[in-house]
Amino acid sequence: MQTDRYLEPHQARKRAPTTFEDLLGDAIERAFAEGAHTLPELVASLNRTGPSSENGQAWTEQSFQALMARLGN
Repeated sequence: MQTDRYLEPHQARKRAPTTFEDLLGDAIERAFAEGAHTLPELVASLNRTGPSSENGQAWTEQSFQALMARLGN
């Protein structure tokens, strides 16, 4: 007997997101909604609207990619 399948959107999550991660996710969604389609556009939007990077510095393409790689593990 096969059970019904369902989508569990947080099935890969190992922990709840931090406040910083929630704010960053909201800012990324806003950037996409405002038309950002490339990494430079996304980074520019984050630098305009925040939040700052984890170390309080402005975002760079490299710092954004490094954080996404770390959070994706």
